[in-house]
Amino acid sequence: MICCILYVFLQISLTGAAESGIVGGREAKPHSRPYMVSVQYRGVHSCGGILIQRDFVLTAAHCKNETWGSCTVVLGAHDITKKERTQQRIEVDEYFAHPGFTGQYEYDIMLLKLKKKAKLSKNVKTIGLPEGKTSANMKCAVAGWGWTTAHDCPSNVLKEATENIEATSNCENIWQQYFNSDHMICTNFTKKSGGICRGDSGGPLICKNKLQGVTAYTSPEDCTDLSYPHVFTKVRFFIPWIKETMKK
Repeated sequence: MICCILYVFLQISLTGAAESGIVGGREAKPHSRPYMVSVQYRGVHSCGGILIQRDFVLTAAHCKNETWGSCTVVLGAHDITKKERTQQRIEVDEYFAHPGFTGQYEYDIMLLKLKKKAKLSKNVKTIGLPEGKTSANMKCAVAGWGWTTAHDCPSNVLKEATENIEATSNCENIWQQYFNSDHMICTNFTKKSGGICRGDSGGPLICKNKLQGVTAYTSPEDCTDLSYPHVFTKVRFFIPWIKETMKK
């Protein structure tokens, strides 16, 4: 119960879009997604992240919360409540939220510069930036340690689910001014397959084994509401900014 209270308080204090755990879905095979990162404040899971370079993690801009003190990323984890021998815990040195991020929906992407480089292994690996485009009905995977129901605590173990790319016109019709097709992707999902929820923000949308999106937002009332597609920041749009920021 203490876990729930801490987690809810932390998430309420975050700014930006409605924070999107995998509701439904399935437990991932341990360490089958070695690029997955748990972004933590005070040892509590807050958001997901993606290791794209040994010293850089990609996540959502609304995951930044400096009022909670220093941020630590956990790499090589399956069960984030245990000190697994595969885990690496590294403090964040600098935050690089996209300059266009206003605290809500637009440009919801951020790079975390780590204080030291991760040690790559079979349990900790980087994932490359995307090549090619997504198309409607393409099957994609999402993963995270977020809530497992709409009113729950974070999952101890990494979970995953399948979501399908939604047609851009439907995304625009439903989300209206909150959806920008230039730098956002949205997906549909089913109650059976499950999908992202609170605590999965900053995690990956993987299509054909390529990183395509960063989890951004869902319906603020209910992440399982099938009438509201889930929304992701389109990584491909931000490749120039990502490369330039990491180079600096």
